[in-house]
Amino acid sequence: MREFTARFATAEEIAEWDSHVTANPNGGNLLQSASFAAVKAKHGWKPLYLVYEGTTVREGEQVPFTSYNLVLEKAVPGVGKIWYMIKGPDVYSVEEIPEILDANKKFIEENKLGVFAVKIEPDIVASESTNAFLARTGLVKSFNIQPNDSTAILDTNKSEDDVLKSLSSRGRNAVRRSLREGCEVTRVELTEENMRKMYALMDTVGQGTANVNLRSFDYYRDFWTTFEKAGQGRLYFTYEDGEPSVGAYVINYGNKGTYKDGGSKPRRKQYGDSHQVQWTALTDLMKEHGIVEYDFCGTPPSDQLKNKEHNYYGLGLFKTSFTKNVVDFVGVYDQVISPAKYKLWTNFAEKVMRQLWVRKTGQPFY
Repeated sequence: MREFTARFATAEEIAEWDSHVTANPNGGNLLQSASFAAVKAKHGWKPLYLVYEGTTVREGEQVPFTSYNLVLEKAVPGVGKIWYMIKGPDVYSVEEIPEILDANKKFIEENKLGVFAVKIEPDIVASESTNAFLARTGLVKSFNIQPNDSTAILDTNKSEDDVLKSLSSRGRNAVRRSLREGCEVTRVELTEENMRKMYALMDTVGQGTANVNLRSFDYYRDFWTTFEKAGQGRLYFTYEDGEPSVGAYVINYGNKGTYKDGGSKPRRKQYGDSHQVQWTALTDLMKEHGIVEYDFCGTPPSDQLKNKEHNYYGLGLFKTSFTKNVVDFVGVYDQVISPAKYKLWTNFAEKVMRQLWVRKTGQPFY
């Protein structure tokens, strides 16, 4: 039997938030971090800190369950509040989702929190059976929000030599050749000048074919500096003719590494420079933080990897040269708390709010 309750975290728990999140059943996610909460607080969202407690079933036995999850709240005039549990809830398996939903509904209604819907986005791998299970819970499938709802994940829980051997021949040859030909990668200080150079490189990602919707420079500056100050983020460059030609901002969170942001100049002369930047970054995280996996943060879905019309086709080619392990997560589902208000939201209010937000800030609503 599974049964969970929900509550807000205490001040003491919030002060140690990252240690709690990284101890979650699935090891947490950087988008559930204290750093990310601080960034979103500056950009239109109110961070809330939700704790699930109770018992669950693992290998046929009842065991204690605790999960710490960041919730982003936004008020919708005339409707109420919407919660976005970004990359959460963190659970052992999809079978625990119904108890999470029960805990949400009871907590929201008993405390009169005015929430009409909760968007959830658990890191649960999609499959026909999993998707069918979620549909039976009464959840409503919504559009995906995060770029790594489909993503390439490299197993780094092995020696550096074994990780190199696990790369495809194309990726392995690019790393080795770029090293032989003197491609140097530098971890650089997060100065205003370097951040602006990184942003300029991102604006040319995929030579435009990736159709990446960049947020404002201020948003990235807040993001990069907040994670860097927490000891979780770092910036790498390689250079041509004295100027950065490839850049990558990577994050360590718990035992996971993530290639969060990247960019490059077109028509570069150095062969394999992008591969060498990634190889340097991920092996640094292996040595310094003992990461067991490295998320390349966004590819086409696994069944669209060969689709040349997909916006992420070129990015997918690059990232799958490191690993063929492309994971499709279930994406976003909505838990409807108030059907009437949710209908108003989906039929009218969400579209209007997203348009107004883009018009006001030039950035995506979510």
